[in-house]
Amino acid sequence: MSAAGVDSRLLEVLGRASSLELLQLKGVIERMLADPKRSVPIRLNLHLGQAVRFMDWRDGRMCSGTVLAMKETQATIQEEGTRIAWSVPYTAIEPPAHAARAAAAPEPPAAPQPGRNDLRCGEKVAFEDKYLNTVVGTIVRINQRTASIDPGDGTTWRVGFPLLRHVVDI
Repeated sequence: MSAAGVDSRLLEVLGRASSLELLQLKGVIERMLADPKRSVPIRLNLHLGQAVRFMDWRDGRMCSGTVLAMKETQATIQEEGTRIAWSVPYTAIEPPAHAARAAAAPEPPAAPQPGRNDLRCGEKVAFEDKYLNTVVGTIVRINQRTASIDPGDGTTWRVGFPLLRHVVDI
């Protein structure tokens, strides 16, 4: 059955539902979308500067843009055509693996993990903390297996080299 056929049948069924039933359904859908099992896999495959497709909530169309920032429940994406920055929940972003298949472009080889010799004091790097928040900071010291990172907020992090990635200014 075509997608249009499913949409018209669904709209027909929803049109017969009472307002209370629609409100209950809205609550269930919002709880399902807020479940981290849906957003964390998408978030794990995103990085700053990545090109993505996301749904425009105003009209339901898919837009293209670039990830500018990543927060706990949403990402800030700059729309390609208008250059407007939108705060978008992770569930409104097309999963990057799906976007790559849709574009039928071969995936680039995985970036090599940085080692001790790939990093220098003063370089800007990023990593994810245990809550999957992206932390951006400057390397202040290179240790045997870790780097000491100063994010500029009065804290210092010791992070293993494989968890770090260079930050490129956009």
